Amino acid sequence: MAWRCTGKTNAQLISNLRNNGIFHSDRVMTAMGAVDRANYVLHAAEAYEDSPQTIGHNATISAPHMHAYAAEHLLPYLHPGAKVLDVGSGSGYLVAVLNHLVSPEGKVVGVDHIKELVDASKLNLQKDGLGKAMDDGNVVMITGDGRKGWAEAAPYDAIHVGAAAPTVPQALIDQLASPGRMFIPVGVGMQYIEQIDKDAQGNVSRKRVMGVRYVPLTDREAQIQN
Repeated sequence: MAWRCTGKTNAQLISNLRNNGIFHSDRVMTAMGAVDRANYVLHAAEAYEDSPQTIGHNATISAPHMHAYAAEHLLPYLHPGAKVLDVGSGSGYLVAVLNHLVSPEGKVVGVDHIKELVDASKLNLQKDGLGKAMDDGNVVMITGDGRKGWAEAAPYDAIHVGAAAPTVPQALIDQLASPGRMFIPVGVGMQYIEQIDKDAQGNVSRKRVMGVRYVPLTDREAQIQN
């Protein structure tokens, strides 16, 4: 039903996502409503289409319904004060949504291996009113290999991965808090979102959520050449 969710405004898009059962939480609705997708896409006229869009450098911003699914699945771990890692942070859109879910004391780290995207995402976040959050260290945008996570701020209560890994990187499992949850697309060819939970004793469990089609989680050189 996600294809029905396109709207003419940000508010209409989010309302359509909720009405079609993509998410159910008032907190997710408020957080997504506070982030204008027009600040994170290349073509503002297409901002409220429920489809992935190119953001340059062979990267995309995921369709809004996938960001809504991610926020809903991670929500039990997105409490105020939580620490969150967004791997493949791209234009910065989901970082902004996650920030609203864990603020005021929380911290969101976005990692992307394309420096130009990281630089652009910082400008996008500033346009969307999150300059102070970056100045205060509540939002941190890093250029690096997301497959290795970012150990400096670990452990993370929640980890979102925005590209498909052939297998789940062990570094990300290691950087997940106990308890904590990861939302990650996995596979080559056939891909599935996996929800990876780590309990208070450090035991890890995995559950397939849905079939998906994501760009691959790879290195900078491979991405630029594709």
